[in-house]
Amino acid sequence: MSRIIRIGIIGSGGIAGGHLRAYQNMENVEIVGAADIVPGRARQFLDAAGLTEAQAFQDHRRLLELELDGVSICTPNVSHYQTTLDALRAGKHVLLEKPMSVTLDEAIEMTKASQDTGNMLTIGFQPRYDPNMKLIRQVIQEGKLGKVYYVEVGGGRRRGMPGGTFIRKELAGAGAMADIGCYSLDFALQALGSPKPLTVSAVTSNYFGTNPAYHPEASRFDVEDFGAAFIRLEGGITLQFKISWAMHMDTLGASMFLGTDAGLKVTPAGQGPWSGVWDGQVGSMTLYHDLLGKHTQTPLPRIEHNLNVFEEKVKDFVRALSDGSAAPIPASEILYNQAIIDGILRSSAAGKEVDIELPNLG
Repeated sequence: MSRIIRIGIIGSGGIAGGHLRAYQNMENVEIVGAADIVPGRARQFLDAAGLTEAQAFQDHRRLLELELDGVSICTPNVSHYQTTLDALRAGKHVLLEKPMSVTLDEAIEMTKASQDTGNMLTIGFQPRYDPNMKLIRQVIQEGKLGKVYYVEVGGGRRRGMPGGTFIRKELAGAGAMADIGCYSLDFALQALGSPKPLTVSAVTSNYFGTNPAYHPEASRFDVEDFGAAFIRLEGGITLQFKISWAMHMDTLGASMFLGTDAGLKVTPAGQGPWSGVWDGQVGSMTLYHDLLGKHTQTPLPRIEHNLNVFEEKVKDFVRALSDGSAAPIPASEILYNQAIIDGILRSSAAGKEVDIELPNLG
């Protein structure tokens, strides 16, 4: 019989409920406690789930004093950095919700802390668990496209602007980039085998979020709702990226990978104002290639599944805790993702291309 994995949850907002439910669906997990800076909120969060014996704290550092195998960190973006450092240094393994951090410097220090303490830091990018995402990566990594030299990725919601902590820079650090753009970037980078980003030239704007006709909290909206970037990656790969929370358009188009032997077009699933971004599922996959000297296109069979990919990422964390394996989605991989977001915001502010400088973390 597997041992009981003792878990704490830091932050008790909407995303924390997904973590809690996933843990409750596992027989070998005990939720020991939760913490939230809002007085009484952690207690309410636990009681609503029937966890009346679990301990509630306002200060996450008191939660970290308990005997825990790991913690889920589900706080606003700006507190990811310090909360993660506190947890790692307290000897806890960490499942951190995306985005990893607000700045690249923070992400670097978090990665170093995981390496120095020997405690796991895994980042919550659940789209990786979609079997179709795995198929896309397999096609590219097996060389079916030849040398990939150009990638276009990203997506947009016709209307899909959140509110609350998501739209305030002091809490979120960034807007659409941190919320859904990081998913698109992870889709591309992971499929390519995590090539290192070198330079970024980008623009961002917030014409919709700051307009009361489109957002009820326009006066408090101070993050970007749109961004586009031209990114140079190692290996001679060009990445064109775009993302939008709101726009007067139905889609920003499919994603595509251009290779010397074939090209791959991937469309997101779904319809309506919230569709079109990679926090959802894959719609169609089409391979463009030549066969016997003729232009040919071959649909790749879409894998139908009933997986709850959000739950799968939590299960994978618990599995790693149980058998002592490596982080399922290690911080060292997501560091490149954060470097690009950081570069996009710096480039937009400077109005010019910027270099991305990354240390050698081994």
